[in-house]
Amino acid sequence: MFLKPVYLRCTLLLCGVSLLSACDRDASEQDTPLVIEGKTMGTFYRVSLAGVDKSREAALREQIEAQLKEDDHQLSTYKDDSVLSRFNQYQGNVPQPVSEGMADAVVTSLRIGRLTGGAMDITVGPLVNLWGFGPDKQPVKTPTAEQISAARALTGLQHLKVIQQSDGQYLQKDLAGMYVDLSTVGEGYATDHLARLVEGNGISNYLVSVGGAVVSRGHNAQGNPWQVAIQKPTDKETAVQAIVDLQGMGISTSGSYRNYYELNGKRLSHIIDPATGSPITHKLVSATVIAPTALEADGWDTGLMVLGTQKALALAEQQHLAVYLITKEGDGFKTYMSPQFKAYLKDPQS
Repeated sequence: MFLKPVYLRCTLLLCGVSLLSACDRDASEQDTPLVIEGKTMGTFYRVSLAGVDKSREAALREQIEAQLKEDDHQLSTYKDDSVLSRFNQYQGNVPQPVSEGMADAVVTSLRIGRLTGGAMDITVGPLVNLWGFGPDKQPVKTPTAEQISAARALTGLQHLKVIQQSDGQYLQKDLAGMYVDLSTVGEGYATDHLARLVEGNGISNYLVSVGGAVVSRGHNAQGNPWQVAIQKPTDKETAVQAIVDLQGMGISTSGSYRNYYELNGKRLSHIIDPATGSPITHKLVSATVIAPTALEADGWDTGLMVLGTQKALALAEQQHLAVYLITKEGDGFKTYMSPQFKAYLKDPQS
């Protein structure tokens, strides 16, 4: 996904969330966080650091971009030489070595996939590519039922396994044509890595984001809790739906209202339902999840988007998830939230 950033009062709008740093234009340098930002994984990253001298910017930027480059090398499906691409190209069933981080991402994805009844499925890559949301070009006409069936035959979480051994971690598949797509958790994966990198540099007050995944710790440059705004599901990029105080947690938003294209007069979302093999068609347009890590939040929001409003709310209640859902109803929108989410909610007008 690639979205253009928009700045408003030092606010960055990315994939449904806005990072509120409350730094006015006339604020002193001491009251302004050190901000390092750029492009990665087809989207944008932003690292806001409170109480960090600008003299450290160059060294921190070098570390940040090296980490993001490594993450992209691990997870990219657009680069033929990435670790994940090489695994997808491999046609055998011998376990293939992967990094600890990738193993953790797959384990988390498989767990969430099981809990969502397969709605969150990282093996859905053949369908993502068929519908033109992966490295392959967009189709000129709607895929046939036969094409969808053939792609679905190459999917299934039961065909993918993570093996932990004393000498490392391995990924194994028992379908030669399986194509794993970790883009559903890639932003959370990278965001958590940036948070660890920042803490490893002795920085305890920060807010970091990659795309729609965010993690914060401590306070901003004014000594207040970092706040994140959930964006309204419209083309107006500065419209705020709600504001939350993360309280040291991770947050991620998945939405069907930005990454789409028109084909044969129909608007097709990038979110594929593994059960049908086609883009989702229900009225849920945005799902936001707060979880202990950005990786986990990033996995849950996709699964909830596939399930739709009622099933997503039922699962949130069962799993005690902090979720905020926006559903299209008539000419407007209706919001739903779990009781767990309310603990993080702030007044949107504050």
